[in-house]
Amino acid sequence: MKINNPAVQVITISDDEAGQRIDNFLLARLKGVPKSMIYRIVRKGEVRVNKRRIKAEYKLAAGDLVRVPPVRIAEREVVPVSAKLDKVVALTNCILYEDDHLLILNKPSGTAVHGGSGLSFGVIEGLHALRPEARFLELVHRLDRDTSGVLLVAKKRSALRSLHEQLRMKGMQKDYLALVRGQWQSHCKVVQAPLLKNILHSGERIVRVSSEGKSSETRFKVEARYEFATLVKASPITGRTHQIRVHALHAGHPIAFDDRYGDREFDRQLLGTGLKRLFLHAAALHFEHPATGETVRIEAPMDGALRQCLQRLRRQTAQ
Repeated sequence: MKINNPAVQVITISDDEAGQRIDNFLLARLKGVPKSMIYRIVRKGEVRVNKRRIKAEYKLAAGDLVRVPPVRIAEREVVPVSAKLDKVVALTNCILYEDDHLLILNKPSGTAVHGGSGLSFGVIEGLHALRPEARFLELVHRLDRDTSGVLLVAKKRSALRSLHEQLRMKGMQKDYLALVRGQWQSHCKVVQAPLLKNILHSGERIVRVSSEGKSSETRFKVEARYEFATLVKASPITGRTHQIRVHALHAGHPIAFDDRYGDREFDRQLLGTGLKRLFLHAAALHFEHPATGETVRIEAPMDGALRQCLQRLRRQTAQ
């Protein structure tokens, strides 16, 4: 255990850093510092911009001088991720596309997007090991640890701002493939159900449909039918935590091997297919390139476990 107690910093905001809120800037800058502490030092005026007090929602401008006070936190000794580790090297084979602005991965199931919560390794830590020269690598969106598929990472602050704006304006389309219990009814093309997130004492997030929750919408389309299951394409219009998983359950069709919202009997029916992971895969992402303005569509192939499961289900259904 070591104590991190840096000196006062005065940071000049670059063009690439402009436009973001001061609280988000500090969260990214002060890794490991709790959100509550970030908001406390802003509220007390210990963080200043151009020698003036500001609020957490203040948007930074190019040339702003940000005073960041010493922040004393206890942190665990972290062993640097070696680029020779199998998991890091494996990420190289997961890269679907890369240029000066973007890096797009086909994230494996079981890999977290960030280390933390007892995990020493995540996609971002792996990418920093693969790209030690990269000054900026930030997630544009997230995928649950057990969900595989397209994951978009920005390599420039300007790209992150552009892509976040597309998310806010619903200009980015995400298509997932999910294997669900039973026969999905063809007329059920949209699920609109407000979602409320609860965080348990253990830190686990559980989401449920509630009139007190945030409005949420997912569009569904049947892709293939099997004897006791359906493969559906799920396209979330909003981006709530666990949205597709909870909306599928709400429609009466939980997703295969979902350890929080699934059906154990359905999972047992699938044992003969060899499936042992959540069958939720981010199959495609459609957006506007932040630098060129061109339309980009990225598709991520399913892994061997998902393909084998569908092959065996097709054989069973054909018998």
